[in-house]
Amino acid sequence: MTRADTLTEAALLAGLSRERLVGIVRGTDGTAAAKAALAAMEEGFRFVEIALTTPGALEAIGDVRRKAPSGCFVGAGTVMTEKDVDDVAGAGGQFMVTPSLAPSIRASMERGFPLLAGALTPSEAYEAMDRGATAIKLFPASIGGPRYLKAIREPLPDIPFIAVGGVGLDEATGYWDAGAIAVGLGGPLFGDAGSGGDLGPMRGRARSFLSLAAAFSRRTDLPGQQ
Repeated sequence: MTRADTLTEAALLAGLSRERLVGIVRGTDGTAAAKAALAAMEEGFRFVEIALTTPGALEAIGDVRRKAPSGCFVGAGTVMTEKDVDDVAGAGGQFMVTPSLAPSIRASMERGFPLLAGALTPSEAYEAMDRGATAIKLFPASIGGPRYLKAIREPLPDIPFIAVGGVGLDEATGYWDAGAIAVGLGGPLFGDAGSGGDLGPMRGRARSFLSLAAAFSRRTDLPGQQ
């Protein structure tokens, strides 16, 4: 891969803050997962991860990396071990995501890959950043909702949070208002597309999420708005 294909921590943070969305594909078929990820990118998603729990995930990541539209990036989810980091790097993954504190955090940092680390409590979030995480994936965010995110950010205002877990169209704006730089969308976006389901409805949901994010950005870009 060329240097232009690489993704730095700064570029990931800037991109997530601008786009406000991350797609999360988890399914039962790697080929279907790749097709779902590419379909989301074709609709306008710039960041999509494929969970390593998906059979054939590494091959799917490689396929998406080769076919992704310009300006789109593919990552891996459920990256837990140093070996996972090496495998994802070999497949062409451009960023890593964990569901929890894991050895992959430091391994990703040492190998130069940006990583979104799963954490739920203030202590976990602080520790993940101390280990070298690029940002915190608040997971599962639905346990506390936007009010919990707002509370956790009060003592940790400099930590970038992405809300993941149970975030749908009705919830996304609440998390953005609470300070999340982005939201991660699994089932509410992809449904069964990662297991071979119809891509048509998924594309429609993708457009709805993109419209919602664009509307939020327009509102917050107005003078006097946060």
